[in-house]
Amino acid sequence: MKDIVRIDSITQVHDFFDLPKPKHPLVSLIPITDAITNFDYGSYTYAFGFYQVSLKIGISGFLTYGRNSYDFQEGTVVFMKPNQAIKIEDQREYKGASGWTLLIHPDLLRASELGKTIDQYSFFNYESNEALHLSDEEKRSLTELVLKIESEYIHHIDKHSQELIISNIELLLKYCQRYYDRQFFTRTNLNKDFVSRFEEIVQEYFNSEYPSTLGVLTVNYCAEKMSMSPNYLSDLLKNEIGTSAKEYIQNFLVDRAKTQILSSAKSISEIAYDFGFEYPQSFNKIFKSRTGLTPTEYRNVN
Repeated sequence: MKDIVRIDSITQVHDFFDLPKPKHPLVSLIPITDAITNFDYGSYTYAFGFYQVSLKIGISGFLTYGRNSYDFQEGTVVFMKPNQAIKIEDQREYKGASGWTLLIHPDLLRASELGKTIDQYSFFNYESNEALHLSDEEKRSLTELVLKIESEYIHHIDKHSQELIISNIELLLKYCQRYYDRQFFTRTNLNKDFVSRFEEIVQEYFNSEYPSTLGVLTVNYCAEKMSMSPNYLSDLLKNEIGTSAKEYIQNFLVDRAKTQILSSAKSISEIAYDFGFEYPQSFNKIFKSRTGLTPTEYRNVN
């Protein structure tokens, strides 16, 4: 059993790195210094109980996050959600490393609108090798925002503090979403290659015996084949073809199913099993959501 070190509070982080006590129990901005990057993390796996947004400059090395290893590059932003396992795989000597890490405990957000919507920022579910790469201007913009957050909890603790801190966190995340959209846009030629590969994987799956042996094609299957996280793959597809991975797969399946329904004497249940569905009701639900008709109604009106 691997050794896991749990760090659930921001105070624990400060104690871990021998930093001064945090000015706020639920949010903290930690500068990235040589002392942080050269810290002896050992061979442990760490699990943190809060969100992290980190801008890393002048750092290289390997980190295991989720299923993949990530080779840090200069000027990247990495997003981590609560309770994700992290392990430093390759520790190197760093000098002149810079950047920052914003720690956000979920308790800060629970009573706010952001607490209800933060899961919509899908980049918290990206793999680390899908980090956000920033221009110098974008780095400055994000750094200005986190410094505003820090200023609020250090200098302006009053009845407006929490609202303003949360508003600036939300603004930070919105800018990060904008910059990710820019990254998708500027990498459009590379992304088109990914789209083509995704389409090939879908076609190959439906042209094989996999539906009857492995079940219904999933986004996770496609993402694993492409060494991507499911969320990143879906966001890439939305930017390139206007539909998510799940929607594309379902549309492809329904299109194939239409042909089967009209060109064969198989029952609807048999067709559902052919496409990997354990329960025909699930097939019927997807088919109706895409066509407005049940498979049986579609067969009867055609």
